[in-house]
Amino acid sequence: MDQNNVQFEINPALDRAALQKRFIQDHRLQIRDVLEPASAEGLREIFASQINWGLAWRAAPSDPKNYRFEDLSSMQPSELQSLSEQAHAAIGSGEYGFLYRQYPMLEAYLNKWDPGHPLDKMLEHLNSPPFLDLIRDVTGIDTIIRASAQATSYEPGNFLSEHDDSHSMEPRRVAYVLHLTIPDWKSEWGGFLNFFDEEGNVSLGLKPVFNSLNLFRVPQRHSVSLVAPSAPVGRFSITGWAMDP
Repeated sequence: MDQNNVQFEINPALDRAALQKRFIQDHRLQIRDVLEPASAEGLREIFASQINWGLAWRAAPSDPKNYRFEDLSSMQPSELQSLSEQAHAAIGSGEYGFLYRQYPMLEAYLNKWDPGHPLDKMLEHLNSPPFLDLIRDVTGIDTIIRASAQATSYEPGNFLSEHDDSHSMEPRRVAYVLHLTIPDWKSEWGGFLNFFDEEGNVSLGLKPVFNSLNLFRVPQRHSVSLVAPSAPVGRFSITGWAMDP
């Protein structure tokens, strides 16, 4: 798909006043049917067939690493298995860890990794008035002017352990997750965005619903639950933060 054909049409029927009321009350929400159907389906097809996935990895206390597609291509299966085992061992011992396929859209755009790739155009859409206006309208935060972005695919065995996004020096105000996985994703396959109360209970779990947009204020304790080995496909999404100047 040529990047000039990437559609990003936001659903004009969204009741933004009602959504803002919910967001201000709960500081998080899931917006269903956020894009026009053709836009959502076109983006899902890009994720399914046109991305050379890298890998985001951390097994604390080790520093996080982002492996590019080219890095993974040169690895032996045993090396990839070792990375997975280390990440799982970290959370098994109470440390922070994550493991998921990723394509850092902003880094790829700035460094011209794949000129003409449709995700370059998608990044421009995410930083254009239609999307930023939606976030400002729903959150009531009118100082937001830009959005970061990465494409992610949580495959069977992938996860993101509990954290609150407060470690960055960037002016993050709102986190977002635009879900592009298959429409009939089953609850049993995991990949939920979970929020936690002070006692560690799950206070809210959001299923990765196709063509939905999760928004939540930063910081909040959250995780992405393990995608089950039985899941037939990856949990596709674009994630990032809406930020102040």
